[in-house]
Amino acid sequence: MSTIYRSEAGAQVVERRYRELLGTWPVPAEERRVPTREGDTFVLVSGPVDAPPLVLLHGSGANAATWLGDIASWAQHFRTYAVDMVGEPGFSAPSRPDLKSEAVALWLDDVLTGLGLTSTAVVGMSLGGWTALDYAIRRPERITRLALQCPGGIGKQRFGWMFKSIALHLVGRSDQRASTRLVTGLDKPEFEPVLDDVILTFEHFKPRTGRLPMFTDTQLHGLAMPVLVIVGARDVMFDSTETARRVRENVPDATVRVLPDVGHAILGQTDTVLNFLRG
Repeated sequence: MSTIYRSEAGAQVVERRYRELLGTWPVPAEERRVPTREGDTFVLVSGPVDAPPLVLLHGSGANAATWLGDIASWAQHFRTYAVDMVGEPGFSAPSRPDLKSEAVALWLDDVLTGLGLTSTAVVGMSLGGWTALDYAIRRPERITRLALQCPGGIGKQRFGWMFKSIALHLVGRSDQRASTRLVTGLDKPEFEPVLDDVILTFEHFKPRTGRLPMFTDTQLHGLAMPVLVIVGARDVMFDSTETARRVRENVPDATVRVLPDVGHAILGQTDTVLNFLRG
């Protein structure tokens, strides 16, 4: 049985739905499997061959389908590499490198080398934002620009939403959909299809547990590349006020956007990120 799913049947359900979503990828794409020390890593490559590179790192419980709403725009200007993070519900190996060591950066070393990239811009979301930031701190010469959406490791990680979700279930005022709305902040009717996919994934997928390692002020201050950070004011998973404050106070070349009435899941920032990436 796969270590990241509750059952093999569940793994097949999630992978089948992922394949369906990739079938709606709006631009031509090449699928690659890059050998790494953590196992093969699946990468979806789009955009002009001679355009500047852009690596995309999704969040926990997700995969390259995260970027379906962005890729048509970004791939006009960049050679995009949508990476399925290892240990997440995509097509990469189920391995989960230790976040407290250099293991994640070594994995990403292998990915970039396998793709022939010496340096690149990176967009990272949540766990992918933590991964991108960890890499930029350890390998600053390989990152040209860093765009982070609801990144982990800067503001306090919150767990109170878990107790609220459990309490809602106990008093009979909730179901899985309401709990998912609470965690993601996606509470508008147009987000219902996104909620469907999140619910389907977490019915079968076993996410990482525990706290993400926090970055120090000194580490943040050492970031020399331009950094964009976008957070939602209603994020129940990370303290977005603290994230914004620490980035503003410590990152030398930082742009920070705090979105009111937005939770942990940040959508619709395609143009903001593109304008930043294009300088």
